[in-house]
Amino acid sequence: MKRGLLLCIALVALLGQLHKRSVVHAAAVMAPRFEVDPFWPKPLPNHWILGQTIGVSADAQDHIWIIHRVGSLEAGEQHATTTPPISQCCGPAPPVLEFDQEGNLIGHWGGPGAGYDWPESAHGITVDYKGNVWLGGNGRGPQSGRGAINGQDEESKPGDKVDSFHDNSILKFTQDGNFLLQIGKPGHSKGSNDVENVRLAAKTFVDPKTNELYVADGYGNHRVIVFDADTGRYKRHWGAYGHKPDDADLGPYKPDGPPAQQFRNPVHCAMLSNDGLLYVCDRVNDRIQVFHPDGTFVKEAFIEKQTLGSGSVWDITFSHDPQQNFLYVADGENDRVHIVDRASLEVLTTFGEGGRQPGEFYGVHSIATDSKGNIYTTETYRGQRVQRFVYKGLAPVTSKDQRVVWPQH
Repeated sequence: MKRGLLLCIALVALLGQLHKRSVVHAAAVMAPRFEVDPFWPKPLPNHWILGQTIGVSADAQDHIWIIHRVGSLEAGEQHATTTPPISQCCGPAPPVLEFDQEGNLIGHWGGPGAGYDWPESAHGITVDYKGNVWLGGNGRGPQSGRGAINGQDEESKPGDKVDSFHDNSILKFTQDGNFLLQIGKPGHSKGSNDVENVRLAAKTFVDPKTNELYVADGYGNHRVIVFDADTGRYKRHWGAYGHKPDDADLGPYKPDGPPAQQFRNPVHCAMLSNDGLLYVCDRVNDRIQVFHPDGTFVKEAFIEKQTLGSGSVWDITFSHDPQQNFLYVADGENDRVHIVDRASLEVLTTFGEGGRQPGEFYGVHSIATDSKGNIYTTETYRGQRVQRFVYKGLAPVTSKDQRVVWPQH
């Protein structure tokens, strides 16, 4: 009798523990899971190599487009281009490259041409809903004494003069590289309230509902600016919190100080969600600011707020579910990708680690997703590559920092 009672008590306790575990498991935070694909893309032909790789976009056919800086390669990386050639290796690939899902290079073009001003230091690539290809640039120009951006000199410096900013244009091309439209002229920017020119623009996005072009503007200006994507006609612009932007020197970023009332350079991305919210990368301020399309401020969140240097919020893209429940944030200073709950802007987990092996990063700069939910990243500085991370579905978050997401099988 006593033994039976004890067995019943033990059984009840065991069932209680199992129930508790099942409830905890059911309540676990879920997030997208990824594995790096170390075999994507395939090697480039013609002894071509990449320089600083500073833009990535997926088109409607799930082709992956990247842009890199031809002028950022070191002399020793271009010995096949000398006269006579020093060696068999190597030479720069054309600036704009198109890959299929298997990682084959299927298109390439770019560089100076008739009718447009190719940027001195290309920056960002976007393939819009019509299939057009948009490019920006952040080259300072010869007046600044720095020329094209090489090495790690990607930031505006205190005391830069307005006429030292060269790349003041946005370019639009067909997928075959035929020129369609230029907004702005090199060296013509008058600052953050100039409606005819950009100034070292970082990234673009075209709203398929309104055909409006949103520009993260940028490395020289402190704003988002909107144009008609067909004509280039100016529509509106704003700064942090929806304020009128200005170009006053904010001084160095202080993580524990009051939030800056203007964007710092660079304003590095501007991406519109399916439900009509614009997410802006205020990179050196370590924050995302969210707006309605008319510039009305909605909310903000800080990501790795203690990060100094080049900041933590370099680029964002959305998960590919219809609700876009998650943001993916490229953090080039900490060499991570953060997976963020879009509703709360809470970081759920991160993946990546500093380094040069597959799944590691050096200056992860730009990020995009395809229709299958796979992530693509590019790396600037000496990272000089594009990587693919394969979507493996939703899974419970078991670690805030996953480090390298190596394939399980």
